Amino acid sequence: MKVSMTGILLAGGQNTRMGGNKAFLKIDGERLIDKTLSVYRQIFPEIIIVTNDPLSYIEFTDATIVTDLHKGKGPLGGIYAGLFYAKHQHAFTCSCDMPFLNEAFIAYMIGQSEKHDVIVPELPEGYQPLHAIYSRNCLPSIRRLILMDKLKITGFYRDMRVLPISEEQIRSFNEDGRLFQNLNTPEELEKVQGRR
Repeated sequence: MKVSMTGILLAGGQNTRMGGNKAFLKIDGERLIDKTLSVYRQIFPEIIIVTNDPLSYIEFTDATIVTDLHKGKGPLGGIYAGLFYAKHQHAFTCSCDMPFLNEAFIAYMIGQSEKHDVIVPELPEGYQPLHAIYSRNCLPSIRRLILMDKLKITGFYRDMRVLPISEEQIRSFNEDGRLFQNLNTPEELEKVQGRR
């Protein structure tokens, strides 16, 4: 099921707590980036990897590798770069350290995207902005925040047509509660090793 949408993978983090590049960490013998790209390849005709270390990603010949247009602006800068280069009006965006993406849930989000600029899961603890769909309409608002050095991702939401996906809507796609789990420390990585 390919859709007219870009898949953006943010792989530009500093990863100091992991002591290495998170994208290439392995869970049960499979690298995180390979797990993510295998999902992306099923859905998106265009894949963009945003990274500040492009040479590490040259093996991924079916993806466009881009670097930040505004250096040192964190995930917001990565979203901006990905959207800037995207050929499609909408792009699903996630970080490279989320090993439990659900293809059916991404498809569900895509189905909601037509009339909105931001489609984002909302849990009791808040939005999940690094597992969201953004339209290229967001570019001017994101750029304005970046130039003001206001780097909170959700800061530009108030300017856009936002559709939150509620916990109730998410539940059937997230039975084990790991859908939005990301890996920031060696301890978190160890916990998910060997779990199916």
